[in-house]
Amino acid sequence: MLVTLEGLDGSGKTTLVEALRERYPDATFTREPTDDSWYGEAVYRSIADDDADPLAELFLYTADHADHLSRVIRPALEAGDLVISDRYADSRFAYQGATLETASAYDFTDPLEYVVDLHRPFSIEPDLTIYLDLDPETAAERAGTTNKFERAAYLESVRDNYERLLERDPDRFVRVDATRSPDAVLAAVVDALEDARSNDR
Repeated sequence: MLVTLEGLDGSGKTTLVEALRERYPDATFTREPTDDSWYGEAVYRSIADDDADPLAELFLYTADHADHLSRVIRPALEAGDLVISDRYADSRFAYQGATLETASAYDFTDPLEYVVDLHRPFSIEPDLTIYLDLDPETAAERAGTTNKFERAAYLESVRDNYERLLERDPDRFVRVDATRSPDAVLAAVVDALEDARSNDR
């Protein structure tokens, strides 16, 4: 079973993952961008570059995703593991979709749909996606605006894209209020995860 954690920067995913590791010690925990491959290293270099071309950046993320699938996700799922990923393809749809909206050098009718279509032939759809919902201003304040993806105006577009994704796939997404205490967030996530596992059996 593939469970993914999504949300704006600052929504509390790191804290949640630490708690889930204690709750599900036998699960395979992973993340995107990856931090153990040269593909992921290239993505992080691009994140740090304010002048990175947004389309080139998208393809770096997509290459990292493809490698992550073949190297980590598929083998773990084939072994019957519970896989929990801190960010996954929906982050790309929301974030890179927002980045392409402002890319004047390109003419995309619908940037989000372009990114979704790019992934459709090869990606694996999660069984459950937890969306940690947080307003952009609070997200930017929590994240500290340390890179180009953590600014409130940009995060507003990202959140709009997440809302589109939730609307199109309500059975896969579970919205969790990320302004609640870490314990309350964890309880809501565990409830959603256990419900999904029960239905998957």
